[in-house]
Amino acid sequence: MSTAVAIPHQPVGEWKLPSRGIVGMACLILAESAIFIIFVVAYLYYIGKSLTGPTPREVLELPIFSTICLLSSSITVHFAVHSLRAGNVNRCAAWLAATILLGGIFIAATAKEWYELIYHYGLTIRTNLFGTTFYSLVGLHASHVIVGLIMLSLAFIFAIAGKATQAHSERLEVLSLYWHFVDAVWVVVFTVVYIVGR
Repeated sequence: MSTAVAIPHQPVGEWKLPSRGIVGMACLILAESAIFIIFVVAYLYYIGKSLTGPTPREVLELPIFSTICLLSSSITVHFAVHSLRAGNVNRCAAWLAATILLGGIFIAATAKEWYELIYHYGLTIRTNLFGTTFYSLVGLHASHVIVGLIMLSLAFIFAIAGKATQAHSERLEVLSLYWHFVDAVWVVVFTVVYIVGR
């Protein structure tokens, strides 16, 4: 004869579907990661295979300052999201402005680097394999930074116009995920191009 043991009922928290925005951004990040992997592998494959100069060692300098600015912008965008969640729109706008400034410095430094490479060293996308892979990979990343800056600028405009509220914090979080992705990709690009590739 078996004895039944009563197990006390414990309430289980209601399961919620994840946010459509976050799921959508995660899918976008996965797709973009695949594209970046292709470009990174191509860059690694063609290292040292250029038949003519200039070589990476001759023309590339470590972009330390711009890298610090870009990686710091992940912190400022995090605080922007946190501020909007707390309902402090003015502080959110200030953190967004800081993020845009740091991202803008990075893009300006990239433009300055390209100007010097093209006009002082004659390195274009058609010069050699290094030029082709360098501009393709770094340019792909720069285009993502520019897209991110445009979206952050729109969020900033909404914030200072009083159109952003605490209810929009999840949307800003989705945007921040994209920005964190762009920053993380730069760590890979920086390592491959400016450390391994030199």
